[in-house]
Amino acid sequence: MNAQLMMALMPILVLSLTAVVLMIQASVKRDQSVAWVITALGLLLALWGAGYARGFTQPVTVLLMVDDWGLFFTTLILVAALVTLILSKDTFSPEGERKEEYYLLLVLSVLGAVVLIQSSHMVSLLLGMELMGVALYAMIAFPEKGQRPLEAAIKYLVLSACASVILLYGFALIYAATGELSYAGIGLKASIAYAQNPILLMAGTAMVLAGIGFKLSVVPFHMWTPDVYEGAPTPVTGFLATVSKGAVFVALSRFFVEGQLYEYQSLMTALAAVAIASMLIGNWLALRQENIKRLLAYSSIAHFGYLLVVLIALSYSGAEAGLIRESITFYLAAYILTTLAAFAVVASIAGEDERKNHIASFDGLFWRRPIQAFSLTVAMLSFAGIPLTAGFIGKFYIISVGIQSQLWWLITALVIGSAIGIYYYLRIIFAMTMSSGMSSGMSVNDEGEDQKNVAQDVVVSSQDVLAMLLLTMVLLLGTWPQPFIEFAGRL
Repeated sequence: MNAQLMMALMPILVLSLTAVVLMIQASVKRDQSVAWVITALGLLLALWGAGYARGFTQPVTVLLMVDDWGLFFTTLILVAALVTLILSKDTFSPEGERKEEYYLLLVLSVLGAVVLIQSSHMVSLLLGMELMGVALYAMIAFPEKGQRPLEAAIKYLVLSACASVILLYGFALIYAATGELSYAGIGLKASIAYAQNPILLMAGTAMVLAGIGFKLSVVPFHMWTPDVYEGAPTPVTGFLATVSKGAVFVALSRFFVEGQLYEYQSLMTALAAVAIASMLIGNWLALRQENIKRLLAYSSIAHFGYLLVVLIALSYSGAEAGLIRESITFYLAAYILTTLAAFAVVASIAGEDERKNHIASFDGLFWRRPIQAFSLTVAMLSFAGIPLTAGFIGKFYIISVGIQSQLWWLITALVIGSAIGIYYYLRIIFAMTMSSGMSSGMSVNDEGEDQKNVAQDVVVSSQDVLAMLLLTMVLLLGTWPQPFIEFAGRL
């Protein structure tokens, strides 16, 4: 491997080195603070490496494609990992002696996500997905107390293993049909293979999309999502909703474009049915939730249903290729930043107390924790697609792509789903404006804690600063999107 290839792989090499250093540190002296610092430095160096690698973009063997688009999403998930790291410091400080392993798992999962984003071959796709997934199993079950995290981890492990088997069998069928495992090779030979044996190719592609659909938790592969979101520690839930899902969608987009899957109408029809079901069922089930983490779980199902509209538009000549890539870039960036802002507030307010994850626990938050309440309000408005937020511009992009491609059924489902979503997002905002202490489920101890929080709000905490930074980015993308749009157009 020459020096230029090493430079192109800088983020992957830095994360790998960080994992090795963490293992050495744990074997020499177990200290959570030291592990946290090593992880933070490793992620910051990987961020620098992602910027440095932009001068060396190129294919790295047949397995990886290092390009500006992949490096942008690498940077975005590294930022999400840093937010997760900051939130994790307070979450896991009361735990027993199992502290350093969590940070090692976090780094390994981020490493898998980076490999997944840059993959251009079925082998690297499976390698990145499994490296990220195996670390996530342990991260979800990490707390020592309570059965919910263990239950959530087992559900995710069992169902994810089934999805991986389906994915692997799909790879085998595609290889049998085309004799290729690289995305580009599949794209070149798929039309010939389809003419010779259409059932074999369609079955293999459908199984691959089903396996990836589980990771994205789109309908009908969504059943694990609310239980895992609720049972996992809040920082891990935020990590799962942003880093894991974002990396998988980027990998799906690469496979979809380079494998030219958009040329097969039967596949597009099935994907359209999945998108419509995700948009409508995800939002409808979110209406019924009282737990805010379960509500955000169903909300994420709907949001990835929206994103599938962009991929479906590739099969129609009316959609511009540049607009489609810009749409994916903007919407994913807006979704990840908004989700991070929401989970930063949930982690600060509710922590790991199951009772406080109830929406009623956010009653009067504007009077108790105004900074956090304002941040959560902006996040909910962005999810709903209200103007002056990043979510509005993201949905505007998707609707524009849908109109150009004349995907009227999908646009109708998007509008109906968004209308449903506005209700339950505003429901959370309404709860935060209620008088503090008026919730029927609030005990005397809770009232005492709230009074203590009011006193503590005189001093701005690090979590308040983090929430305000994320809030600023969400508002900046919504009020002044042109610089980012121009940047996305150059990727």
